[in-house]
Amino acid sequence: MNKTVKIVLGVFIALLLLAGTFSGGMIVGWLLPDRAVAAAPALGDAISADSGITSDSGQSATPGNLETLFKPFWETWQIVHDQYVDQPVDDVALMRGAISGMLEALGDQHTSYMDPDQYRQANMPMDGEYEGIGAWVDTTGDYVKIVSPMPNSPAEAAGLKANDVITKVDGEDMLGIDGNLVLRRILGPAGTDVTLTLLREGTQEPFDVTITRAKIVMSSVEGKMLEGDIAYVQIFTFGEKTTSELRKTLSDLMAQNPKGMVVDLRNNGGGYLQTAIEVVSQFVDKGVVMYEEYGDGQRKEFKAMPGGLATKIPLVVLINEGTASASEITAGAIQDFGRGQLVGVTSYGKGSVQNWIPLADDQGAVRVTIARWLTPNERQIHGVGLTPDVTVELTEEDITANQDPQLDKAVEILTNSATQP
Repeated sequence: MNKTVKIVLGVFIALLLLAGTFSGGMIVGWLLPDRAVAAAPALGDAISADSGITSDSGQSATPGNLETLFKPFWETWQIVHDQYVDQPVDDVALMRGAISGMLEALGDQHTSYMDPDQYRQANMPMDGEYEGIGAWVDTTGDYVKIVSPMPNSPAEAAGLKANDVITKVDGEDMLGIDGNLVLRRILGPAGTDVTLTLLREGTQEPFDVTITRAKIVMSSVEGKMLEGDIAYVQIFTFGEKTTSELRKTLSDLMAQNPKGMVVDLRNNGGGYLQTAIEVVSQFVDKGVVMYEEYGDGQRKEFKAMPGGLATKIPLVVLINEGTASASEITAGAIQDFGRGQLVGVTSYGKGSVQNWIPLADDQGAVRVTIARWLTPNERQIHGVGLTPDVTVELTEEDITANQDPQLDKAVEILTNSATQP
């Protein structure tokens, strides 16, 4: 069977190696808004006159054309059964391979097929364990790729970087293995080791990194006052507690009458869509903060929620190549509304929405991209990312010297704006 199945748990997007709770509810909770998605049609529906089946010319195929349309498929099926050297062939494997090939032909790395065994494994509960290396990842390609290591995590301590590609786990090649299953091989009890083979841009050969797993415990928001009466808020993820933690942090900081505020979304791999809307609403007081655009042209609007605590204070938002999904929604809205400048480097670019549709008779599931996210100014995030208003690199030399020119630039912008008449 063709095993080049490419799956992402989305958002971009942005997945937690530490959690591993990849149940269907978790997937939908992270990636989908409250919008019903039609189930796959029955065969009779699929061949109706208005089924929308298209030929290779892009024109809709009528029921009368279906026999002609699928003739090469059945001809090939018969050739395999008549002439292939190793008989008998596995008809179920051929069928599943055909589904995989059909979805791959769409050219969308987020639309894919998972066979029943893979689907069960990927959605198996992890008995409450939240132990691993601590990184957000992208599972859309042939290999799992690091979006960003979590702060103070084993992944960060081991030197993992955004866009590192994991080619092997404990010496076993992960090419074509479903990303969710790769994550399960990386997860494990705290105190145990896992060896990742990484391919990094700028290096000629893959290299091994052995990481000791740990139980990852981190707050989603931290804040403090910087010199010059500038408030600093760092949002690490968009989880269930992020909004309440952010409001508490903002309340404490705003009580100190800051002249401006830095919102740090660097290496934030995203999270819940609803949390992103709630976070944006702390800084934008009204208006549409995001659109969700579906294949039929329809759009759903997400508006700012009332009661934001920092809707007037001057802002600068820090972004980098690890800023993805929900954090891009937040940064994009702030930029489009002119609420603040973005400083750093271009963000990751995860802005599509997927839905899992289980197939009948326990035959696995297909994952289909159903929508894309747009900023308030109708800019597409996916595959593009957000371009900062002020580009500032953070080099290895800066990190070694414990310097942060991106944060320094943000403070400079806010300080200058506060001193202008």
